[in-house]
Amino acid sequence: MHEGFDLFVAERLDRLLRYATALTCDPHLAQDIVQEVLLRAQPRWARIESMRSPELYVRRMVTNEYLSWRRRRAAKEISSEHHTLNAIAAPTSDVAGAHAERTAMRARIAMLPRKQRAAILLRYYEDRTDQEIAEVLGCGESTVRSHLSRALSTLRSAGYAASTAKEAWA
Repeated sequence: MHEGFDLFVAERLDRLLRYATALTCDPHLAQDIVQEVLLRAQPRWARIESMRSPELYVRRMVTNEYLSWRRRRAAKEISSEHHTLNAIAAPTSDVAGAHAERTAMRARIAMLPRKQRAAILLRYYEDRTDQEIAEVLGCGESTVRSHLSRALSTLRSAGYAASTAKEAWA
């Protein structure tokens, strides 16, 4: 009895999964639906196998399971008004904008000459003093201030503020 079912599953499982995936647009849901259908079909396989086209019958079961899943899901979903959702949890800002700004800032900093880039990094990421930066770069404090001034001027001309430079590495 199980040999015919096992053979059917072995030969047609991939096609059933492709069909269910195309139907649901979700491979995980498709796997769940096909599994559920095959579990229901197995005890009735003798009757299904005697039909003119068992594969079409099983596809119909997959389709019906998908449609009933949609009805069950729609019945379980509860829509809420914005004020109700806001009372549960305050809305949060979209982090994509901050991420895009940070990426753009890093790209702009990468365009700076090496010493200016190092000075910006040491000042705004490492919070180092002019003296400490001078030691690291092997130059005088006035040169450090010059590097920082030129770097910030370049970044400002591109529309970035000094406070954004620190956020680029955050």
